[in-house]
Amino acid sequence: REVVTSDPSYYRWTQWIFLRLFSHWYDKAADKARPVEELIAHFRQHGTHGLQAFSAEYRSFSAQEWSSMSPVDQAEILMNYRLAYRKESFVNWCEALGTVLANDEVKDGLSERGGHPVERKPMLQWSLRITAYAERLLGDLEKLDWSDALKTMQRNWIGRSEGAQVFFRLDGHQQCLEIFTTRPDTIFGVSFMVLAPEHEWVQLLTTPDHKEEMDAYLTYVKTRTERERQSEVKQVTGVFTGAHAIHPFTGELIPVWVSEYVLKDYGAGAIMAVPADDERDRAFAEKFQLPVPEIIDRKEWPDAGREDRRGWLVNSGFLDGMLIPDAIEAVIRRLEQEGCGARRVNYKLRDALFSRQRYWGEPFPIVYNRDGVAVPVPDDQLPVTLPDLDNFQPTKEGKAPLARLAEWVQLADGSMRETDTMPGYAGSSWYFLRYMDAGNATSFAGEEELQYWKEVDFYIGGTEHAVGHLMYARFWHKFLFDLGRVPTAEPFRRLVNQGMIQGVIESLWLAREKKDGSHYFLSADLLEEKDRSQYVAIPVLIDFVRDYGTDLSYLDGEGLGKFVAWRPEYKEAIFECGQGVWQNGQFMPKKAGAVSSRMVTYSEVGKMSKSKFNVINPDDVVATYGADCFRMYEMFLGPIEQSKPWDTKGIDGVSKFLRRFWAMYVGEDGKMLLSEDAPGREMERILHQTIRKVRDDLERLSLNTCISHFMICLNELRRLECRSAAVLEPLIRLLAPFAPHITEELWHRIGHQGSVHLAPYPEADPELLLADEILYPVSINGKKRAELMAPRETAPSDLERAALSLPDIQRWLLGLEVKKVIVVPGRMINIVAG
Repeated sequence: REVVTSDPSYYRWTQWIFLRLFSHWYDKAADKARPVEELIAHFRQHGTHGLQAFSAEYRSFSAQEWSSMSPVDQAEILMNYRLAYRKESFVNWCEALGTVLANDEVKDGLSERGGHPVERKPMLQWSLRITAYAERLLGDLEKLDWSDALKTMQRNWIGRSEGAQVFFRLDGHQQCLEIFTTRPDTIFGVSFMVLAPEHEWVQLLTTPDHKEEMDAYLTYVKTRTERERQSEVKQVTGVFTGAHAIHPFTGELIPVWVSEYVLKDYGAGAIMAVPADDERDRAFAEKFQLPVPEIIDRKEWPDAGREDRRGWLVNSGFLDGMLIPDAIEAVIRRLEQEGCGARRVNYKLRDALFSRQRYWGEPFPIVYNRDGVAVPVPDDQLPVTLPDLDNFQPTKEGKAPLARLAEWVQLADGSMRETDTMPGYAGSSWYFLRYMDAGNATSFAGEEELQYWKEVDFYIGGTEHAVGHLMYARFWHKFLFDLGRVPTAEPFRRLVNQGMIQGVIESLWLAREKKDGSHYFLSADLLEEKDRSQYVAIPVLIDFVRDYGTDLSYLDGEGLGKFVAWRPEYKEAIFECGQGVWQNGQFMPKKAGAVSSRMVTYSEVGKMSKSKFNVINPDDVVATYGADCFRMYEMFLGPIEQSKPWDTKGIDGVSKFLRRFWAMYVGEDGKMLLSEDAPGREMERILHQTIRKVRDDLERLSLNTCISHFMICLNELRRLECRSAAVLEPLIRLLAPFAPHITEELWHRIGHQGSVHLAPYPEADPELLLADEILYPVSINGKKRAELMAPRETAPSDLERAALSLPDIQRWLLGLEVKKVIVVPGRMINIVAG
């Protein structure tokens, strides 16, 4: 069965699922998705009264107010509830590449592909409300046969936390600042508030005397990814807005700051800072000399950390003398009584960004009417196919390439098509369902087939998909389950993570700031003398590097020439190494005698990928060793769960094995060597022991040990000069999944018509697993003193006599009386003497 996610016959159903997401909302009372038509009916009859819906922004209105709204206003409100919705989001925008980048595609403010500048930019984007399913995604992990490590990754990514929603009035403004905190008991320790730089009220709250400083700070933050802002805990930056919030209990004025360590999409994009009980708040307070009121007495818990929930409340008004857990409950009750807060569960999980400003990807089945309202394309007009295009660059205005095709974008009725496309994970979020019924033209899969296959029994995939594909696929599957379209709530019952084949990444260090107007590269051996934070690693194609993968890897003049030809934007760059400076094809030595440049590269083992320019082309390995050898060597590198750096040092061993395996069947003259002679008992035992070991290890996915079993088996059969077809024919079938090409050839050469891969896989005969003779260890008082080889059928009494007659045993028994002889058939003989 074949699935091609870029084929219109497939992505028609990707678009169909998207339209279902667009036309549904999440009912928290029913804990499932329901049609938007039911939500609209509720608004018409009751407004928002009695509604328990998952939404981005709660807005209360009556049925009459809903009916008086314009279609545009109604559409805007519905976007707060739809599971597929469009809103302005901050994204990583790369002008040079003309597209939005994911966080893992940005490093040190530059794109991983090309090292181009990236900035945080607000853009209208489609998103999927995966956060509505956060609790179910979390709870249902317990039902899955997945590794604990993978489950932990998903739990941490979802990041469930219980706490309180608190509203702080703003001095001189009508708005209230909303925050979420897991520690409402610390509310009397708040000495400042912090907004995310992207918070919608930053400009509103910034006073004129702080505007210039704030604008400069916001420009700086645009170059920082969320990952950098979260991970670099020692870097403390921020600007005071000039505004103040009002403490809900004391009425005191609290200064409102802006800092990059607060993220817009977590909670409400603002925090109440409690420096006495939070490390990052403490660092911020110390940097800007803000108060640090102490509110927790931990004298009875000397080992408790600053953020541990142990201690008595002090300097905290009505909370004084309470233990922290009791204080949390007391604050939530008081907040709800006074109408300035409520109990709330929050998640670190963000809604999934679903727009891409590029050509490749599924077109959105959405058009915008003359009022700009999003309207779904009717199902009978799917698929909306990608039009032919010659120029794949974005427009000058930064819009997606499809925006160039006016005749495609502009429709006859005045409406306009969406020009963004869907991301790569759109098609991969449900492809496994299509395999169940790959040719269905009337549904993504037929009901009968879905009931038969149900879910994926066993899935092998890398941990790099833990918080991407696996999370999105679970979300889509649960949504389809809510619609009654699939029979199970989870898509993948059992999952094993395979390790990555890693490669060496070679990089040059590029200074963030230009030198004399030119890009400036520094040799890796000189970086120790510099501030590393001022440099960014730019990956280099490993073909340009001498001795790559070693501590001595470097680019010489020829390599640098290839590098600047490959990356012409660095044609006039300065390359400084210990010997001198290289620029514009000229080497300028630092002192007499230096005749060449050696730009030492930074070497590290990491993911083998196109973006790191460290991919080993399998075609090259196959051309030298063959496809079966390449395939088996990858299995032989180590346990499937471990990541393994690619290294061809051991590939000759696998190559020799395959050549010897072939030589067991085919002579140098090309004639078959197999005979119809009956095999010896030892040959059969070797074969069936190998069958048992390989089948057992296959169940455990221990592929590397399977290869070892084959090698041992082949050596043993060669020692016995085996040519019996009764042994060698099953061995072909046993090896077939590991070396499919050589076994298929041999299968036909010995006279079979069909494929070896359709033949039954061998099963071990228990009788043939047993050896004719057994080597018994013979011990005296538990210490091994000799060995006895005896036929398997030998009676215990005969074994006892034979053991006592062994010369070595008689020598050790001199002067001793034999009191007892213990015989364990098939295992051991122990003589008790004294």
